[in-house]
Amino acid sequence: MKVIFTRDFLALILSVAVVGLGSGATLPLTALALTQAGHGTDVVGLLTAAQAGGGLVIVPLASWIASRAGGRRAIVASVLVVAIATALVQFTTNLWLWAMLRVLCGAALMLLFTIGEAWVNQLADDASRGRVVAIYATHFTLFQMAGPVLVNQIAGLDHLRFLLCGAIFLLALPLLATIRTAPPAHGDAETHDSWLHVLPRMPALVIGTGFFALFDTLALSLLPLFAMAHGIDSGVAVLFASAILLGDTTMQFPIGWLADRLGRERVHTGCGVVVVALLPLVPLAIGSPWLIWPLLYVLGAAAGAIYTLSIVACGERFRGAALVSASSLVGASWSAASFGGPLIAGALMKGVGNDALIGVLLVCALAFLVAVRWERRRTVNAAV
Repeated sequence: MKVIFTRDFLALILSVAVVGLGSGATLPLTALALTQAGHGTDVVGLLTAAQAGGGLVIVPLASWIASRAGGRRAIVASVLVVAIATALVQFTTNLWLWAMLRVLCGAALMLLFTIGEAWVNQLADDASRGRVVAIYATHFTLFQMAGPVLVNQIAGLDHLRFLLCGAIFLLALPLLATIRTAPPAHGDAETHDSWLHVLPRMPALVIGTGFFALFDTLALSLLPLFAMAHGIDSGVAVLFASAILLGDTTMQFPIGWLADRLGRERVHTGCGVVVVALLPLVPLAIGSPWLIWPLLYVLGAAAGAIYTLSIVACGERFRGAALVSASSLVGASWSAASFGGPLIAGALMKGVGNDALIGVLLVCALAFLVAVRWERRRTVNAAV
């Protein structure tokens, strides 16, 4: 790695990690504040959906905004918007205003992550792309996991807690200012590429991202309920998500290294096969600690790698404005799965049974493998 790359990449992952810390603290803090104000889980769910909705709204405009304003200005503006919107929550109890502010936060965060992921891919070269993106994903996840810990420390500061969360986002600005390499904005020969041109070249990446977004959301929300329905104590059930996150966090760099050595597509497909093979074993292994904890750890590692290697593949296939469009599609898939997935899974668990959770994840993982197979056959036919 060149010196400029090392410095720029370090500054970028630290700035995005700071944003991860802020977002990881803001979501549970919002839920806590609403609960303390006497609102039920329905209101909490609607405001969470409002943030995901904001992300969906901005996704079609991300490439256009980056081209018009410039990638660096767009990402700095995103940080400022999410910081101000989070801080303003401190000064109102009106739910409609809260919803509008959450929509703004969702839109700003989605724009930030879309350009940020494209920026990471621009800084990486093809030989090290798997490891580079894995480092980026690992740092973001680690800091996001620290968000609830921060909430525990500031939860009692009723008149300052959202102001403090808003201030956290601002810490990313001086880090972004030190980066010399500009993020992708104006394209080259692929500037004309739109979603309609880019999407047919990446269906497996879109579906893979949607699968992991669903997997991640359900692990944090419905997996503990699934475990409790199988007789697991509530205190142990909540740790199921921790085991999955631990696998996701600790194994991304080794899997990225493996992808750089063996080939991204081969490892990507292998992770999908592992997920499909292990998911049906969860209900069978749930009563055995010797089986369930390693199983959840490996599942988290493989599922997380499906997302990480989808980002890697975007950097391999696209450049310039097309890369921003591809990152936008990844963001749209994430937002859509996070928005609708839990509603569908929750309804099926209630109507069919708790094992429907595994069924939903399994169908999505199989859809990813089918898309991979379709892409491979399309590439072979095009070569002929």
